[in-house]
Amino acid sequence: MRDRRKVMALTNLRSSICLLICFAITGVLSSASDHKFKVGDPVPLYANKVGPFHNPSETYRYFDLPFCSPEHINEKSEALGEVLNGDRLVEAPYKLDFRVDLDSKSVCKKKLSKEDVAKFRSAVTKDYYFQMYYDDLPLWGFVGKVEREGKTDASEYKYFLYRHIHFEVQYNGNRVIEVSARTDTDAVADVTEDKEMEVEFLYSVKWKETAIQFERRMEKYSQASALPHHLEIHWFSIINSCVTVLLLTGFLATILMRVLKNDFVKYAHDEESAEEQEETGWKYIHGDVFRYPKNKSLLAACVGSGTQLFALAIFIFILALVGVFYPYNRGALFTALVVIYALTSGIAGYVATNFYCQLEGTNWVRNLILTGCLFCGPLFLTFCFLNTVAIIYSATAALPFGTILVILLIWTLVTFPLLVLGGIAGKNSKVEFQAPTRTTKYPREIPPLPWYRGPVPQMVMAGFLPFSAIYIELYYIFASVWGHRIYTIYSILFIVFIILIIVTAFITVSLTYFQLAAEDHEWWWRAFLCGGSTGLFIYGYCWYYYYARSDMSGFMQTSFFFGYMACVCYGFFLMLGTVGFRAALLFVRHIYRSIKCE
Repeated sequence: MRDRRKVMALTNLRSSICLLICFAITGVLSSASDHKFKVGDPVPLYANKVGPFHNPSETYRYFDLPFCSPEHINEKSEALGEVLNGDRLVEAPYKLDFRVDLDSKSVCKKKLSKEDVAKFRSAVTKDYYFQMYYDDLPLWGFVGKVEREGKTDASEYKYFLYRHIHFEVQYNGNRVIEVSARTDTDAVADVTEDKEMEVEFLYSVKWKETAIQFERRMEKYSQASALPHHLEIHWFSIINSCVTVLLLTGFLATILMRVLKNDFVKYAHDEESAEEQEETGWKYIHGDVFRYPKNKSLLAACVGSGTQLFALAIFIFILALVGVFYPYNRGALFTALVVIYALTSGIAGYVATNFYCQLEGTNWVRNLILTGCLFCGPLFLTFCFLNTVAIIYSATAALPFGTILVILLIWTLVTFPLLVLGGIAGKNSKVEFQAPTRTTKYPREIPPLPWYRGPVPQMVMAGFLPFSAIYIELYYIFASVWGHRIYTIYSILFIVFIILIIVTAFITVSLTYFQLAAEDHEWWWRAFLCGGSTGLFIYGYCWYYYYARSDMSGFMQTSFFFGYMACVCYGFFLMLGTVGFRAALLFVRHIYRSIKCE
């Protein structure tokens, strides 16, 4: 009976996972439109959101501004990733039928109250833009303009609302290829003063034939990031990083091989005259170097979570390289992040519990709970705070209750069960910790060390070199995530990621050797902290980017930027810390296996 229940539970879990995978594939690919139209057929046009141009997270619903709105606002059903992306698509008041030209067609004549005029003026002051989707193709335009010419005092500025939009649509056969929106700078309404007024909103539509094939219609959105000037900078970044890696690798290989060779010869000679030699160097702490570290449950949880995040990054890169994240595939990246993180939680449970049991840990259940909360906990608390801020601002970044419920169900039905199954598998498949030398009963005293061998200076040295190999590429990533640029050169980004992993591993290994050579045997946590310190440098770059390279402002945008970037950098800290620790562990095992210790 018990076996039957286990089989039923595993069957239900497998069914849930299959449904989640199908949901993810549907959500990732749902933005791919393949509509064919006849002359006069209605083509779907959806208004998405409005917001300050320089604050990408601070977006609002299109009809939060008093535009012409229909009696019944029809909302478009959206996938999980689209909602997480802040998209709130509603049917637009403009009718752009296939290959039907229109000239100055009236949308409506609307009487604006003083409050409506004040809303439009505030939007114009903050450089509000609007975004729409026409047959899944994005288009943008500004709400209005500020006239500042010849005026030095801000109180003399004039504020104008655009009331006429020109749509230009290109088609090939029976398909829409390209669309753009251009506002008429002459057809404006003066919203400088708070007074009631009647405004007529107009729009025009012009259709043009093009030879561009339907399959290539998204290429124009990725051309900006593939311009020769940008590619030149990207490749300069790659060459700079490769040179850094080669120099570092060559330097470490030469120095470490010579030093280790001399150490091996010296220690082999010392075996014959051990009494005459002074016991110094890394060999003489062989009885302590594999002594289990303090807070081993936390270390195991960090390694498990870091391994899961590393697997998540690899899967995301695979999807990017096969072309899933093409420009304006709405919400595909967020859907993939949520689903893949849920499906890889078993990796975290397995690695953490297995390693914890190798370190002779006994309370593996508590370790498993710690692993599950180590990254999700801070992320959840950050989300709760930022979602509350978004609700106060009535922004589209505020997630609906239904979406929050879906995420909780994913965590409850997929993430947590897989974490538990991974933990059980890790506990049952545990092996003894592979230590080439025996650990003594009492720890050896660590000699006094200079200040630059402390944890903080070592972390600074360890994080600077990997960060210097990626900082050029960071600007383009930030400009894409926190701006309006498009990043599509994922092959270059993957190369940079590989370089980051290699440099992190090598710098951690070298610092671990120097630490052991100084007879400091407490290297476990130091290796993890040194490997993950690049995440702290990336967060430091966030401050530089916010104040020096961007025009973001306001409490909501600031809190969203630093809040979510703190979570991202924390994830990098765990992932790169795991890389550094694993590399150091392999190195320490290798050198102590190569010498004879009594």
